[in-house]
Amino acid sequence: MNLTFLPAARPPDYPGYVRVIVETGVKIVETAGNNPQKWLPALKDAGIKVIHKCTSVRHGVSAEKVGVDAISMDGFECAGHPGEDDIPNLVLLPAAANVIKIPMLASGGFGDARGLVAALALGCEGINMGTRFMATKEAPIHQNVKEKLVSSDERSTSLIFRTMRNTSRVYGNSVAKKAIEMEHDGKTIKEIGPIVAGAKGRVVYETGDMEHGVWSAGTVMGIIKDIPTCRELVERIVREAEEMIRGRLSRAIAA
Repeated sequence: MNLTFLPAARPPDYPGYVRVIVETGVKIVETAGNNPQKWLPALKDAGIKVIHKCTSVRHGVSAEKVGVDAISMDGFECAGHPGEDDIPNLVLLPAAANVIKIPMLASGGFGDARGLVAALALGCEGINMGTRFMATKEAPIHQNVKEKLVSSDERSTSLIFRTMRNTSRVYGNSVAKKAIEMEHDGKTIKEIGPIVAGAKGRVVYETGDMEHGVWSAGTVMGIIKDIPTCRELVERIVREAEEMIRGRLSRAIAA
C-alpha cells in the first residue's frame, strides 16, 4: 500500500487511512512525502513493514533514524516527484549505500534485467518499477497509454513545476508543455493547477485521450518494448539477470 503524506489546505484523513491499512491486514506500506515518524507506532504495532521513499541520501539517513524498515531510493530518472537535487541513480544509489545500513530498493529508471543487476551492484537489495508495470496486460489503464509507453523513448518526458521547487516528471504532451510555458511566464500554481489537475490525468488513464491532462511517466520508456503480463515480465527479468550474473559477469572475472 502506498501512503503519501503531503501538506495540504485540507489534509486527507491520514488517521483513517492508517486505521484501514491496519484493519485490512496490509503487510507492507511504502510511505512518501513528509517524515513518517508520527505514523510508525500504529503501523509497527500491527506488524507492518514500512518502506520510505526518498530522493536524497540525507532523507534516507533521516528515515533510517526514525525507524523505517527499508528505503526506496528514487533517482532523478523516475516518474512523478524526483526531488530537487537532480542526482541520477548511478551516483545516488552507491552514495546512499555508503551510509544507509537498512535494506534499500532502487527506484527510477528500472525496467529490465540489466537494471536489476546494476542495482544489486550499486548496493541495493532489489528494484521498484512503476512506469514499466504500467505497460503490462494487467495494468488497469487504457491501451492507448500502454502503447504510448512502448512507442516513446527516454526523451519523451517533461519536468513541470521546476520553478516552484515541486518538480514532477510527466509525459511530455501538449498539456505539460503548456504548463511549462505558463511557469516561464510567471503564472502561479493557482493559475496552472486547473490544467494539470489529477482528475484530468485520471481521464487520460480511463479514456486513452492522451492530451486531456498530464500523466506520470519515467525515462524508462526508452527501454520498454512490449506489453507482457506481470508474470512474464518478472520471470524474464529474474531469468535474464541470473544469466547475466552467471555468464557475462562471470566471464569478465575469469578474464
